[in-house]
This record gives sequence, structure tokens and C-alpha cells, in this order.
Amino acid sequence: MKFKRVSNVTVRKRLILFLLAGLVVFSVIAGRLGYVQLVQGHELSEKAADLWSRNIPFEAKRGEILDRNGIPLATNVSAPSVLVVPRQITDPNDTAEKLAGVLGIDKQRAYELVTKGESIVRINPEGRKISNELANEVRLLQLDGVYIAEDNRRHYPFGNYLSHVLGFAGIDNQGLTGLELYYDEYLKGEQGHVSFYSDAKGRRMPNLADEYTPPLDGMNLNLTIDSKIQTIIERELDIAEATYNPDGAIAIAMNPNTGEVLGMSSRPGFDPGRFTEVPPEIYNQNKPVWSQYEPGSTFKIITLAAALEEGLVNLKHDHFHDPGSIEVAGHRLRCWKKGGHGSQTFLEVVQNSCNPGFVVLGERLGKVKLFDYIHDFGFGEKTGIDLQGEGKGILFDIDNVGPLELATTAFGQGVSVTPIQQVAAVAAAVNGGFLYQPYLAKEWTDPDTGEVVSRTTPNMKKDVISEETSAEIRNALEHVVAKGTGRGAFVEGYRVGGKTGTAQKAEGGRYLENNHIVSFIGFAPADDPQIVVYTAVDNPKETLQFGGIVAAPIVGNIIEDSLQAMGVEKRSDQIEKERMWNDEQIVEVPDLIGRTVKDINQSYYELKLDASGSGEEVVLQSPEPGTKVAAGSVIRVYMDDKTGEDQ
Repeated sequence: MKFKRVSNVTVRKRLILFLLAGLVVFSVIAGRLGYVQLVQGHELSEKAADLWSRNIPFEAKRGEILDRNGIPLATNVSAPSVLVVPRQITDPNDTAEKLAGVLGIDKQRAYELVTKGESIVRINPEGRKISNELANEVRLLQLDGVYIAEDNRRHYPFGNYLSHVLGFAGIDNQGLTGLELYYDEYLKGEQGHVSFYSDAKGRRMPNLADEYTPPLDGMNLNLTIDSKIQTIIERELDIAEATYNPDGAIAIAMNPNTGEVLGMSSRPGFDPGRFTEVPPEIYNQNKPVWSQYEPGSTFKIITLAAALEEGLVNLKHDHFHDPGSIEVAGHRLRCWKKGGHGSQTFLEVVQNSCNPGFVVLGERLGKVKLFDYIHDFGFGEKTGIDLQGEGKGILFDIDNVGPLELATTAFGQGVSVTPIQQVAAVAAAVNGGFLYQPYLAKEWTDPDTGEVVSRTTPNMKKDVISEETSAEIRNALEHVVAKGTGRGAFVEGYRVGGKTGTAQKAEGGRYLENNHIVSFIGFAPADDPQIVVYTAVDNPKETLQFGGIVAAPIVGNIIEDSLQAMGVEKRSDQIEKERMWNDEQIVEVPDLIGRTVKDINQSYYELKLDASGSGEEVVLQSPEPGTKVAAGSVIRVYMDDKTGEDQ
């Protein structure tokens, strides 16, 4: 056999080709290794770690919700949870028996849980969010594969208090209703965990240290709510519920100069911490922002504002004769007072809440102007308050408004509005004409440092009427409380203005008999409003269903106690109340300093005396001279032998 000789040149070429091919292969391998190591290294390491690491979750604390003064309204309490890693359990029977004994569950179910084919199993619900005492009992068992996760649950320290506004969080600390839901993204925080490492069979690797990733707690929320005012509102609604057994009741207090909601509540209420014990229709209905109903005579404030702003009425000089009804488009619209009010100024039309008089104001305005003002005051659209489920109300389509629809709208019938719309609108009518967006979230703070992260500033949406018109409205509504249908809201020493409302409820296209929503909206002080309060009571029982009888006294009580809580001093420059035969008699406390008990008794004051001390003359007294109190009230005096100046 002959062999073909290969030349040296060919050999060298082949060697060079092999060398180049080897270099290419080496470069590809080196490049790939470099890419995997430098570019994909972190990602692949994490994936590998995920295969043999297990995480015990640590829930973040939801941000606390506090009132404007820092009083906690929604906070957190420790509530550990029991987790098991089935592959780490060496004796499932023993583990199941011991866990069943402590947690009070069926042994067979416990066995199924600890042998489940999953990496981590929660014992739910028996081992979910348990007490610290029960968690310690589980720890003392020292069971392999059984872990305690540091969870927490929401706690509402005041129970049935601001419940519809706060809402509640579920077992996973997720907001479900109210502010808890609306601001869930900021309140919930980010979950942390403790990681441990296990082999392919799930057994813990003792030579590797656990890794702790701390949770990031949610931000704290300070509300515009003032707990002192909220407590007053809750008290008054509790009294109203016990007195009238209504189908429902609501109250809202707001700062008219900013839109800050100072208090808000409704009945029936519920405890957010026990929401599972009440029907969904109770906790899902935040009536102050959700309810839509005919406003009745409180809506007349809007008609009044429009007529004054357009210069169509002079309250003191223009007169109107009310025979008890007025005919519009073949329909007779009646005044609430049978026989009517007779001849009256338009100031008295407002005081007396005279329907025919407001029909005339509506006719003077015409449908375009009246509905322009209705829209300008925010009706027919959401106010934008930071709560879910807000209603828009229902207004007539302007094209469908005829003389009858214009007339009924002028006195608050045939349209539907929400309570929060009414509060925002009346606030604009009395604060100088500025329509503000109501809001509840005042500021967000860092849970660790307490530093303010963000703050809400008032949002003035529209300049609706002039300050001059607003001043006339305030004066007219102060007369309503002093001399008209709102006398039940009169407060000695505080200038209160307001308007009653008594609205019929419709069902099946017809108005119900003896079933009304009675309401009152008031503000004070009348010359410089600091608070607007609205109360509505749905179908109060065993009473005359009028806003002036049921709702006005509630608002008067809320305003009086709230202004005192706000530090607003009483004054004497208010319109004197026009007393009715059944009104409580009011007397002025005399100056008793320096007088003897005998001298005081001989003066026959319509007051009772409670004297203490051993002297002959009065040196101290309470209440102070000049204070107005109910006849028969007790005046406390301290007797001594020296005059007050010598003390």
C-alpha cells in the first residue's frame, strides 16, 4: 500500500484551522460562562436559593389611623399564626395530636395538614391570627417543622365609633371598606420574612444561618376628624336612636372654611372589629355619602342664595301673601301650615319655610338660572370626598323642566341629593361663597420617625356667590333659628343659623304616609361660621315628623358642645329668641357677690341656691353673673365673712 505524502504547508494549514476552531469554541464557552457569571449570576443564584430556601412570612403593620389630635382610631395588635413545613416533621402522628390538643381542632384534620404535599401549610383558621398566649403554648411544644409567624390584626379601640368612615380590614390585613379600603395602598406596607434553607427532601440545613428581611410598615394617617366632636355626634345619635327608634339616622360636622370633615356617623352602626356579626347592608352603606333622597326645605337655601345673588328679592322690603297654597300648571302646591302664613316679608317667608313663597322665588329665577346655581353649588355630581360609594344625586334634565318641576325644585321636592352634597353646598352659602371639596385625610406620617410625608390642602372648587349675598343668607338663617321653624336649634350665647327639612319618602311612584326624613342643617357662629352640622333622622316613631321638632334640637346640642370643645367663647350679641308657650323659660343669673342668703331668698329669683361655707356673705358663685340658664337651675355659692376682694 502506498501512502500519499502530505506537504508541510498542508499540515500547517490544518493546524492553524484546528487552532482557530479551538479558539472560537473556547471564546464561545468563555463568553457564555462570563455572561452566566456576571450578567445572569444574581438571577440564577436567586432561583437556586428559591429551590432550597423556605420563607416564614412576617406581616407588615398597617399604618395607624388617628384623629387630627393624634388619638388612635385604628391600630394593630399582635396576632401570631401557626405554619408547618410537612417535610420537616419526623413524627406526623405525634405532631398532629399535640397541635390538635392546643389549637382545639380535630386530630384527623391536623394530621392531613401536617402531611400535606406542600412546602408550607397554614393552619387556617384555627391557627391563624391567634392570641400570644396560645402561640406560646405552641412554641413550648418544640415541634420540628412547626413555626410561629409574627402576624398582627386590626384593632378598633373605640368599637362602634366612626365605623362607616373607618371601615375595616380583613384577616389578611387588606382594607375591605371605608378609609381602610380607599387608602389601602398606603396603609398596608410590604411583607417581610425569615428565610431558612432545606435540602431536596425539605429537611432544614443546620449549617446555614437564617436570613431576615424586615417588613416595611404602612404609613400612618391623621384624619381631619376631631374625636371630641365625633364623640358628641355619636352620643346624640345614640340618644336619637333610643328616643325615636328610627329606620336610620346620620350626622355630619364640617369646617366650612376648609372642607375638613370634623365628624361623621350614621345609624344603624357596627363594630369594625366584629363586622362578621352584622349583615353586609349595614356595613356597606355609609349613609352620609351614599344615601340619595329628597332634601326638603334645607334645599331652599340654594333657591334663596340664587335669588339674592341675582337681585330678585329684598328680604326686608318685599312682601308675599300666603293663603296656604299656590296653583302651578293646574296643580295646587300647599304650604305646610294649613291656612297659610298670610302677609309676610320674604325674610319671614324664609323664617316660616313657606313653600308658596319659594315657588315665587323659583319663578322669578326661571329654570335656567335656578339650575345653573344648583349645579354651581355641586349638586348632580360627586363632591370628591375620599370614600367609596359616593352618590351623585338625581336632578331633572333641564329640557324636561316645566313650571311644575321648577316650582317643586325651588322648595326641595322632586330632586335627590346626598347629605355630604348638602353640607358642602350650605358651607359655601355661609362661608362667603366658596365651594370646598370635603375631605378626611389630613396628613400622612412616617411610622418610624413621625415626620409628615404629605399633607392635604383645602381644594376650593368654585366661587359661587358674593360675600354680600353670603352675609344676607347667614342673617336670614339666624332669624330662622331665633324666630322661625328652627327654634329647636337655638343655643344661648352662640349665634346659630340653620334650616329645617321635612321630606316625604317615595315608594312605587307614590309618597308614603307618615314616613318622612326629617333634617336640620345649622352653622355657628352666624357672623363667622366655624362649623356646619347636618342631621337627618329617617322615619322617627311616636313623634310629630318635623325637622324643627326632631332634628333641630340634635343639631343645637352638637353645635353647642362642639363649639365649647373648639374653644369658641359664648357672646351676648345674638338675636333674641322668640319664645313659644311650651319653650323652657330662660333667666339671667344675677350678681350675688356680697349678698346674704336671706337677702337672696327675699328677692324671689326663679333659681335654686346651693350654699356652702360658714360665712354670712357670698364671695364666689357659679355660674357667673349674666349667664343665661333655664328657670329653676341651681346656682352654687360659697359663703365667707370676707368679700371677694379681700380673699
